[in-house]
Amino acid sequence: MYKKKPFFIVFEGVEGCGKSFQSKKLYLKLKKKKIPTIITREPGGTKSAELIRNLILKDYFNKSQKDKFDKYTDTLLYLASRNEHVKNKITPALKKKYVVICDRFVDSTIAYQVFGKKINKNLIDIIHKHILDGLKPNLTFILKVSSSTSRKRLLKRKSKNRYDNFSQSFYNKVQKYFLKIARKKNNYFILNSSKNDNSLEQEIFKITSRFLNLR
Repeated sequence: MYKKKPFFIVFEGVEGCGKSFQSKKLYLKLKKKKIPTIITREPGGTKSAELIRNLILKDYFNKSQKDKFDKYTDTLLYLASRNEHVKNKITPALKKKYVVICDRFVDSTIAYQVFGKKINKNLIDIIHKHILDGLKPNLTFILKVSSSTSRKRLLKRKSKNRYDNFSQSFYNKVQKYFLKIARKKNNYFILNSSKNDNSLEQEIFKITSRFLNLR
């Protein structure tokens, strides 16, 4: 039987893996069960964090390299957005014993900024120590997708941002690191999302139900 408790669920993966779609599906299923749940995303999630998100994502489309953010400026903006998000949305919701579903979190920073862009991990760890105050997801879904499926989905997108335009080799590297992060952790689940169908929805809900003790 479900007993109301704070619970933090994160969906991770490269662009085109279907994490935004699946996180919304899970949110709707939990709401249907009348479980207090919110859904949010990173970067963003609050009014101030969304302003930072717009700044980060639009930067990609500056034509001149001189006008673009340095990779450390870029990373610090992500962390500033996370600070606003954690302080003003995630932590307050968890204190009210809500289930919080988040589209991306810390692992994306490690995969994209540290592994992908070679940002110093010690710097990120120090900042996270201060802004997260020990906050960690209770459950993380890593959605693994084939290169061809990811590419097809990105081509279909009407609205694109900077992360929809990286090379396939970059996505492959980042996905490899997501899988490395998840290895040997019992609250991480790697699921193949190339089909992104009802069976994937059901598997995600089944795993979540087990952790939340739903019947």
